Amino acid sequence: MSDVRIVASGLGFPEGPVAMADGSVILTEIRNGRCSRVAADGEVAIFSTNGGGPNGLAVGPDGALYCCNNGGSRYVEGKSMGQGPHPDYKGGSIQRIDPKTGTATLLYAECDGHRLSAPNDLVFDTAGGFYFTDLGKRYARHRDHGGIYYARPDGSQITCLVYPFLSPNGCGLSPDGKVLYVADTVSARLYAYDIEAPGVLAATKADFAHSGRVVGGAPPGNAGFDSLAVLANGNIAVATLTTGKITEFSPQGAIVREVAMPDVFPTNICFGGADMRTAYITLSDTGRLGMMQWPTPGLKLNFG
Repeated sequence: MSDVRIVASGLGFPEGPVAMADGSVILTEIRNGRCSRVAADGEVAIFSTNGGGPNGLAVGPDGALYCCNNGGSRYVEGKSMGQGPHPDYKGGSIQRIDPKTGTATLLYAECDGHRLSAPNDLVFDTAGGFYFTDLGKRYARHRDHGGIYYARPDGSQITCLVYPFLSPNGCGLSPDGKVLYVADTVSARLYAYDIEAPGVLAATKADFAHSGRVVGGAPPGNAGFDSLAVLANGNIAVATLTTGKITEFSPQGAIVREVAMPDVFPTNICFGGADMRTAYITLSDTGRLGMMQWPTPGLKLNFG
């Protein structure tokens, strides 16, 4: 078991951690429909009551927080993970959250006339736009398709890049910004897409939905991939469900290390600290935020 120190507990299925300059971490609480700030001393305070199912979170070029909101999930006693859409679910969205007041503003709820289903994670490029995944909603007898999108933070443009996709979850950019990595939950595979220009993915020879190249997958066994973070050396750290590990891949697909977590549902990882080696991990089954020192530094994001 890795040396994980628990920073905060009592969180409602935490996700989307963002390490801030003051040593705090802003994260989402999907189950509680809000975003919270965890201070360096572990004190938890509400940051935004943005409602729905706040999931991925990132700082944009204007200093605001941008949130992938899955629209809300139904929770059942005894199960930490959502069981399909909330009874009040009307669709997912992208929200802009004011960094000072926590006020959430709707940015996108549809693309090309089709409503967003369950936006999950996002990453900003150097041009100031962001890629985001839509996981799709799971129902009792069917599910919405997922997809990959690109959008501008001012609400002026949203483009569908890949559709359909089974269950795209975490996403991140390579250090040179030329590759988009996407983790698929159900298949437990890590995909890569070459980027030709901001919001433009290179054409592939594949004629099926999952058109990116497969970088790697989870070792044999019952596992699912959740969110991810890219390291400064180009490796990709993927939160792995059920096995309760962070799986680190090289860009060539080799598993560099598997780091055990004190939770079966580690859902996300981000990096902070002066040397970018402080890893913050959302431990969602038990509703906690953990931290540890990672062997190599995480990649500094383009904003924040």
